[in-house]
Amino acid sequence: MAHLPIGDYGVIGDLHTAALVGRNGSIDWFCAPRFDSPSVFGALLDHARGGRWRIAPAGPATSEQRYLPGTNILVTTFRVESGGVFVVTDFMPVGSSRDGRSEIHRRVQCTRGSADVEVEFEPRFDYGLHLPTMVRRAHGILATDRDNDVATVATDPAISWHIDEGRAVARFSLSAEQAAWFVHRFDDDEVHPAAGYRSQEKLEATAQWWDAWSSRLTYQGPYRQEVERSALVLKLCTYEPSGALIAAPTTSVPESFGGERNWDYRYAWLRDSAFVLHALDRLGYDAEANAFMQFLKRVCRRTDQRHLQIMYAADGRRELGERILDHLEGYRGSRPVRIGNGAADQFQLDVYGEVLDAANIWRARHTMTEGVWKAVRDLVDWAAAHWQEPDWSIWEPRHEPKHHVFSKVMAWVALDRGTRIATELGLAGDVARWRQEAERLRREVLERGWDPERRTFVQVYGEPQLDAALLVIPKARFLHRSDPRVRTTLEAVRRELATSCEELIYRYRAPDGLSGDEGAFVACCFWMAQNLAMVGDFDEGERLFRNLLRRGNHLGLFAEEIDPATGEQVGNFPQGLSHASLINTAYILERLRPKAD
Repeated sequence: MAHLPIGDYGVIGDLHTAALVGRNGSIDWFCAPRFDSPSVFGALLDHARGGRWRIAPAGPATSEQRYLPGTNILVTTFRVESGGVFVVTDFMPVGSSRDGRSEIHRRVQCTRGSADVEVEFEPRFDYGLHLPTMVRRAHGILATDRDNDVATVATDPAISWHIDEGRAVARFSLSAEQAAWFVHRFDDDEVHPAAGYRSQEKLEATAQWWDAWSSRLTYQGPYRQEVERSALVLKLCTYEPSGALIAAPTTSVPESFGGERNWDYRYAWLRDSAFVLHALDRLGYDAEANAFMQFLKRVCRRTDQRHLQIMYAADGRRELGERILDHLEGYRGSRPVRIGNGAADQFQLDVYGEVLDAANIWRARHTMTEGVWKAVRDLVDWAAAHWQEPDWSIWEPRHEPKHHVFSKVMAWVALDRGTRIATELGLAGDVARWRQEAERLRREVLERGWDPERRTFVQVYGEPQLDAALLVIPKARFLHRSDPRVRTTLEAVRRELATSCEELIYRYRAPDGLSGDEGAFVACCFWMAQNLAMVGDFDEGERLFRNLLRRGNHLGLFAEEIDPATGEQVGNFPQGLSHASLINTAYILERLRPKAD
């Protein structure tokens, strides 16, 4: 069985974890009980060993997917050769309908003619290391490794199961208007009756919950549908118990097939979180920003004299040691498969700026409490004392640290925003020192980070390579968008980092200590579009933005990158930073849209 393209998946979730559901009706990725827990279904990373839960026609068919409007409830429609049609509705209960643990509900409903349906329930605990023992129960199947893990699927007792070596298969027929429910639970030793009326109630309650959340979206521009879907993706990547924002719900989906650029993104990057909070704030979702600031306060409270860690587990844990799962083949043979992330130990100076910028936005709608201010003030003090040090910066290369221009710009942001907050709110802080260091830093960047011959900022002091992260300079207010250096840097980035497709650009092309290639970075592509609008080329910026929107998958979802040669989604999926950048670009386009005469 060949791997599905990454773009052939939809995602469902319950604000604790998430599952990828393919157009073929197979759930190929699901970790429980949290985003960063071991996988229960992991066929995404190994067809033979990973495990899956598939509901699909017993014979040839075509399929299509969509979300119920304003929700994260996924609908896959199958049309079989005989003319029959059946629909699989997938969701995970949220809000009051969530009964203390994650559940996946799947309704199979025939809407025309008749259809033969096949179900494969094949859990594989701990990233496929353990073949479970399968046991029939009155209302379904229980799978266990007879140690710590157990998973169940419940359905109508009339459905008959066949069990063979860690795999349970059921086949049944449906006629028009007939339906069957299947409910998966993790870490529950009971196979509860899959009462259809109860699942239907949870479906309706979940639909109402998502609809109520999405209806609060304040954006009213021409890209409402795309912005709403992106906001729903960002909400799906929220870990509700702590307020953490997960970069993506997957690990080791490669940036290039067959290469080693396979990373675990199931953690809360503070940088990515800042971009997400900016996007959600623009849409009127301040509760998520408040929850994340509480998360930030907790993780800062536990820091020592070393630098701020760039990422944390969903529950705030710091220990994210990277290890390789040698027993998994990887997506399309892309090895190694990694869990944990070694970049957690890197010093990345820019994260101080992103966090302070987020705090500056957050304080407009919330009270700056003593505890939050202490955490924020300590970050500003640390940036003031350490901005002259080299770092690994935003793209996390695997070579020695350098003096990255983007990092220095964002360190200036930390000092600038800290000064603004303290001054405007009358809070205690070493404001005179912060101002002095900010001015010294700004002068240094303008002198050492600028190439006067090519008229562009560069990636690293004294080196010629460019970096698409430099497109953040006007958004960060380091330079005004009307400054000619902003425009000439934009032109240089577009010229030197462009792909064969004009709307797609690479984030950099400098050596990074890793072998292999990568795709065009989706967030940077959106940054280019918004920068064009900001420097006065509105029509060109909007044209590129529209081209980029067509690059999303059939559901409007984006991975981390896009392969310019094939147009395929590559990298972890769906990616929060990609969707946050889409929202921010749509917002800027609407704010800068020329007034009609």
